[in-house]
Amino acid sequence: MLPQRSLILPVLIALSITVGARAQTPAPAQLPPSVFSPSPMGGGASEQALPSPTAPPPGVGDPATAPEPAIAPVKAKPKPKPIPIREMALPTNPDPTFTQEVFFATAKASEKYAAIADAGGWPIVPGGLSPGARGKGVAALRKRLAVEGDLDKGAESEAWDSDLSQALKHFQDRMGLRQSGLITPGTLKALNVPAATRFKQLASSAQRVAGVNFQYNDRYVVVNIPSATVEAIDHGAVVRRYVAVVGDPDHRSPEEQARIQAINLNPYWTLPTSIIKNEVIPKMRKDPGYLSRAKIRILDGHGTEIDPRKVDWNTERAVNYTLRQDAGAANALGNIRINMPNRDAVYMHDTPSKKYFGGDYRFLSHGCVRVEGVYDLAAWLLDGTSGAPNGKWDKASLLAKVATQEHIDINLKQSVPVIWVYMTGWSNGDGVVHFRDDIYDYDKVGGRARSASL
Repeated sequence: MLPQRSLILPVLIALSITVGARAQTPAPAQLPPSVFSPSPMGGGASEQALPSPTAPPPGVGDPATAPEPAIAPVKAKPKPKPIPIREMALPTNPDPTFTQEVFFATAKASEKYAAIADAGGWPIVPGGLSPGARGKGVAALRKRLAVEGDLDKGAESEAWDSDLSQALKHFQDRMGLRQSGLITPGTLKALNVPAATRFKQLASSAQRVAGVNFQYNDRYVVVNIPSATVEAIDHGAVVRRYVAVVGDPDHRSPEEQARIQAINLNPYWTLPTSIIKNEVIPKMRKDPGYLSRAKIRILDGHGTEIDPRKVDWNTERAVNYTLRQDAGAANALGNIRINMPNRDAVYMHDTPSKKYFGGDYRFLSHGCVRVEGVYDLAAWLLDGTSGAPNGKWDKASLLAKVATQEHIDINLKQSVPVIWVYMTGWSNGDGVVHFRDDIYDYDKVGGRARSASL
């Protein structure tokens, strides 16, 4: 049952005043159903899933164990591979996801959606609709878009006209979908999410940001985890927005606040204990040459390199050493690491596995955030910082430094605040309401991610 809408905003306002220490992150939940199929896990995260050899199940391809068929099977024609539909897109709205108004605007929006849900919600939109169509299905689509304000006239018509196409594009932009003006699978899925679910997303998101004491500045960076995007904000407007890859449901990116202090070029990667224990040790038991090929060195407490053959990989003794991957093209962090000291030891960085930026499902890392336009973001962060080869930090200057293959730390002239938030529904005061999938399954009554503070 939905709470009385007259109580929603006062309750959330009280939360914003009283929220103190955040609860610990709940146990990983099963990934909710989605029209976007996960891509295979690959490298590129600061805690990337390390490549592992695969073997066929017992008996498969083994003539000694596979039973011989009585009749030779008819060889079926291979089915053509479906062409992937690129649905996700960066929104065009210049307003930041996270602002000083976001809590009150989101809480207020949750009241609106509670009222919509109380009134019966919106109609179900059938599939198979396309521009030029007529009939009851189009009428349902028009009414559906009118309820949220995407379509402001002609809601009773049964014809698909240019106004409906524009309204659908506006809806898609709010959902982070490509503005095709067509009923794609992702669009149909978003259209038919119940109003009660949308209310819950807004109320839960408002609850998560209640009491957050973020140190705003003229320039700051926002990572919204459900959107898998990074925003660079300058004087209240998004001047740069980037596609990102964030933590998967088993290795979640945390809600975090920090200050970006430096850009690390040609960084080393120090493997987390969890990866040493869960991935490296099992691999070394099967393949003793794995670390050497991956250019990962073992160092003791004095920084002395240890021969992998002297480590007993049948135990977990390796977690007592530092495992560090050399800088270079194959390094899990790529060529750039954005240094933002925090208690969770997470950060933003480059990646050698750039193909995942082109996918609709970008929840693939072990917690850190990979940024598609990391050179551009680094140059923006370094604005006003001295030491550039050509006098100003831009992609060419950064590439020139990277080409030296030296590990270089460039301290920002002035640190930049950064916040990682988990907002599946939000409004930032302009009246537009945005939604994303609840990939970590946090939108439950009282559910929330742990949030660090400055």
